[in-house]
Parts: sequence; C-alpha cells; structure tokens
Amino acid sequence: MLYTKLAKPYFFKMDAEKAHHMVIDGLHTASGVPGIPALMRAMYGVEEAKELAVDLFGLHFAHPIGLAAGLDKNAKAVDMFANIGFGFAEVGTVTPKGQAGNDLPRLFRLPSDDALINRMGFNNDGADAMAERLAKDTKRRIPIAVNIGKNKTTPNELAHEDYRACLQKLYTYGDFFVVNISSPNTPDLRALQHGDELRLLLQTVMDEMNAQAKRAGAARKPVLVKIAPDMTNEQLAYTVDTIVASGVNGIIATNTTISRDGLQHPNAKEAGGLSGMPVKERSTEVIREVYRQTGGKLPIIGSGGIFTAADAYDKIRAGASLVEIYTALIYKGPELLREIASGLKDALRKDGFKSITEAIGADHRS
Repeated sequence: MLYTKLAKPYFFKMDAEKAHHMVIDGLHTASGVPGIPALMRAMYGVEEAKELAVDLFGLHFAHPIGLAAGLDKNAKAVDMFANIGFGFAEVGTVTPKGQAGNDLPRLFRLPSDDALINRMGFNNDGADAMAERLAKDTKRRIPIAVNIGKNKTTPNELAHEDYRACLQKLYTYGDFFVVNISSPNTPDLRALQHGDELRLLLQTVMDEMNAQAKRAGAARKPVLVKIAPDMTNEQLAYTVDTIVASGVNGIIATNTTISRDGLQHPNAKEAGGLSGMPVKERSTEVIREVYRQTGGKLPIIGSGGIFTAADAYDKIRAGASLVEIYTALIYKGPELLREIASGLKDALRKDGFKSITEAIGADHRS
C-alpha cells in the first residue's frame, strides 16, 4: 500500500527513466544507511518457506521469484534486492565497454496496458565498473546473475568476442550468467539467435566459462541463454536444439516483444521492446514449448507479464523452475513479492503439491 498510495503517484508524474534512476540510486544509498536494510526486510522481506525453496544449478533459491535484467544495469543496488524480498536478481545487461545507449526519451509507460516500452540500447558503465561494484558485495544473501551482451559498435561476426570479454572480467563475481541475444534494441542482435552465429557464440561462451572455471580450480558456474518471444515455432525449435547442443545450463523465456497487438495506450507507437501484461501469454507458450521440446531436462526461468501469483504459477506449471518480474514491480511495488509468495503457497496446497519443485511442468503430466 505504501508504494501504490504514495511512491507510485510521485514517480508516475516524472519522466519514466528519471524515476528509474531515482529508484536505483535510492536503493544504493539506502543500503549504506544503518537500520534501513533491516527496516526494508521488515516491511517487504519474504519469509523463508521450505515448500517454495528451489535448489538449481548448484545454487539455493529461498523462493523462485527473481528480478529480471534491465532494472539494475550497473549492479548498483544488489545489496537491497534481498532486503525487499527477491529470491535472486539479474543485473545488466552489461557490455565490455561502457556505452550511452540510444537517444532520449527511450522508456515509456503504458498504464492502460500494464506495460512498458523501452529502447534503452544496453546503456551501461561497462564490465570493469560492474566488476568493481560486485567485488564489494561480500555479504551476498541471494544468487546474483550477470546478464551479458555486445557493444552496439561490434559487428555480429565479432560478437562472440564481446561475450568472451564480459566473462573474463566478470566470471569471478557472478553466481550465474545470462547470454542476452534477444533484446530488440541493439541492431541485428536477434540474428545471433539462429544458425552458425548462435553456435559460434555459445561455443565461445562455453569455452571461456570452462577456462575460467579451470583457472579458479572450481566447478564451472551456470550459464543460461535469454530468448525472444517473437520467433516462429519452427525458429524456436532450431534455436532450442542449438542451445541444448551447446551444453549451457538453461533458458530464460522470454525477453521483450516487438509485437503491439491489442494495445490501447498512445505510447504503443513508440519503437522498442514491450514488457508487461501483453507479453504474458506468449512467454508462457514459449516456456511450454521449450519444456516439451527438451523433455523437461533443461531448466527454464520464466519471464514476461507476471503480475499475480496465478501468473507465476501458470509459468511454473508450464515448465519454469524459477520466474522473474520487472514491469509489475514498477506498477505494483515491492509488496508484490510477498503477495506472489503467499499465493504460490496457496496454489501448491490446492493442487496437493508439497513443494514448488513438484509443480514444475505439471501441465505436461496432467
């Protein structure tokens, strides 16, 4: 209620990107103020419940609700995500070199559609700056994923070297990694989802992951691939086959969409990736298809249009092991995390499941 009654009206009077930066900078500052992290945990933290815990990729997730990439592009507020209730968080997308991104304005709200459109263009401070920030995060309470991409000026035939460079700089500091080949806001990036370019990219990523693991004298950290919702089923099948063959640990389904079907708000005319409620059904369809194609053997993180516990549970039953939110956080605030966690426990009891892991892919068994 505090967010929706007080903070949201204030933020929604501001330019969307200015509000975005104010939130991240505010969380960053608050993390260093004595007493504030504990206060945030008391207000928004999600109590641990064994039925919601997920052990995946060799990591422990107290519950399956995470933060999607894009909110904290530079890993400024990592300390606070656990305090406001997240079970894990994804930072980035980060590129080897810092870059300004696309021209302003580039972030738009569509309140009547419960949606956002962004054409940020991987604006970030670069991999070195992120490594420096994550190196200071010595008391990590939730798993942190690092989402990596290529610089805008790097041609696709050299894109694999950008992903390699990100891993070389950041491998030490991420708990797991996400290869972003599906943002619609970097020219030709989505072409990397297909054919020989995808094979080369993932081979390079896996080679570098293995080299870093060997150097560290430890098991290789997990790596996932984030895919778009806009592929045909045939394109999706080829892409998933290539991802499986590469040996990566999982898929995030899905990124934002370029579709504008059914939108009402005037900002629908803006170019960029659409997130929020309008992508909910398609992202769940992609999850269901990936789970079916892989026989449930390749873990999926479901992302796209999750506003309620029922939305999250639909994605889990379709095949997602974990889920992520972003747009709903903007519209509903951090109290949403407790709401989803409570609703998931109710859904499990109703369906007779003892744990969330029993519900993963349940639609395929019924």
